[in-house]
Amino acid sequence: MSDIDKINIETVDLNLLKVLEALYEEGSASRAAVRLGLTQSAVSAALGRLRRLYDDHLFVRTGRGLAPTLRANELKPLVSEALDKCRQSLLLVSGARAGYAGRSLSIGLSDDFELALGKRLIDRLERDMPGLRVVFRQTHSRIVEEMLMNREIDVAIASGGFTSAAIGSETLGEGRYACLIDVTQPLAEHEVEHQHHLTLAAFLSRRHLLVSSGGFIGMVDEVLIPQGLKRTVMASTTHFSALPYLLLGSPALATIPLHAARQLAAFHPLRLLLPPVAMPAYSINLGWRRDALRDPAVMKLKEIVSDTLSSFDWQSESFDDA
Repeated sequence: MSDIDKINIETVDLNLLKVLEALYEEGSASRAAVRLGLTQSAVSAALGRLRRLYDDHLFVRTGRGLAPTLRANELKPLVSEALDKCRQSLLLVSGARAGYAGRSLSIGLSDDFELALGKRLIDRLERDMPGLRVVFRQTHSRIVEEMLMNREIDVAIASGGFTSAAIGSETLGEGRYACLIDVTQPLAEHEVEHQHHLTLAAFLSRRHLLVSSGGFIGMVDEVLIPQGLKRTVMASTTHFSALPYLLLGSPALATIPLHAARQLAAFHPLRLLLPPVAMPAYSINLGWRRDALRDPAVMKLKEIVSDTLSSFDWQSESFDDA
């Protein structure tokens, strides 16, 4: 009989699970030690015991710290779920006095939503869930359901709906699009129509930056192509937050969700304009694993995110009249 066959939970130090969670989330033995109030040597010794327990390296050293193995990726959601149950049990006796100290929950979202909503969510969570640490984890429509089901995120904000029966969802807004250009790039009078719309000729003559999870075809192209029209995409990026640094000093433009365009224009020298083609509106949805709502902390997080989304102004433009 192997050592693994002889493992009994009665003989396992369950504090090791806290070390595994901390190592996974911090990616460093030194940071995990600070988080747990231990010495780095104690964390390293615990990692050695974890490796023997699970018969796997669990974490391998890279140039940027510790990276989890496939086995660690499998273990992390199970371990965190078990620890969260223990934390919930302590809330039964400590009540509101303990707040949410020691808890961390994750919100999956693309960075357009993070730009527009991140600060609001942090402020609201600090007020209503004191002690909670929130993680904004990047996702997009192609992988968001898988991340929810794999317990990589607790709730998700996404454009479009969720299809899995195991995922609950609600539509909390309707998004629109806007264009951004560098304010220092001259626009001739004939390039802008009434109410800050770019003319179609100006829109098609300028080169475009695309934000996409892959490829060079976006929603704008899906609108233009049936009309026999075509734009020139000069580059593609996966991050909305990169746009100011890619647009500045260039005559290029980007067509992105209005909520992100407003935020970027508010903090960078970018001009917001409306596209000359009718772009379809899209739903803004909150999703969660149905079974996760048994956790009061996840339920509270879901309520706060839902309220933040439903009260957000998704429609109003903010124009620079210069």
